[in-house]
Amino acid sequence: MEYSKSAKASTKITSLLFKSTVVEYRQRLEELKDPRIIYVTDLVSCSHKRELRKTFLELYFRFEPAMILGELLHRGLEEMLEEEGFKREQEFQLPIVLDISPTSTKEQEFIIKGRVDAIKDKTIVEIKTARGIRGIPHPHHLLQLQIYLNLLGGETGILIYVTPSKILEFEVPREEVDVKSLAEETVLDMRHPRWSWECNLCPFSKICPYSLEIMKSSE
Repeated sequence: MEYSKSAKASTKITSLLFKSTVVEYRQRLEELKDPRIIYVTDLVSCSHKRELRKTFLELYFRFEPAMILGELLHRGLEEMLEEEGFKREQEFQLPIVLDISPTSTKEQEFIIKGRVDAIKDKTIVEIKTARGIRGIPHPHHLLQLQIYLNLLGGETGILIYVTPSKILEFEVPREEVDVKSLAEETVLDMRHPRWSWECNLCPFSKICPYSLEIMKSSE
């Protein structure tokens, strides 16, 4: 019997995944436009990406297999950690005062928001998926974890990567990070891009004046 002949194309489960992604995106829609909010991921990314997101937010939405796979893996591993006494998906927001105006002495208050994958006592776990092991652990992931440790008073971080060929885990002791300086250069849009590879993965690269991809193609 040829089972392929009895198979019928369907999108029942796919539509559920899509609806879940859309619901989460819509819930964050206004928050993503708020100029007072700085996400921890903003602090480790191209600063101009945050600026473009506020205007061209619809381009930020993605529904791709790699993204869904990463989300499902996060949920599964976080559930396992929860059984071991970790708190999963812990969101936080902290006020931060920045002096970002060269013509005024008036300081402005912003909110730094983040969500750690799992936390227990003084240990913070960050889960990542990757296509390969080249360059692991990545500098921006280490910086993100250090920011969490600094903001939440953690002592040790665990950075775990799940790739098609390997599972790699790194224990990271806390080091001091100048979060305020990172926040200021993010708000002032001073790092564009922060990493040379960012433009190739950015949803705003086609409209960004700083895109390295566009600059190289036009030379």
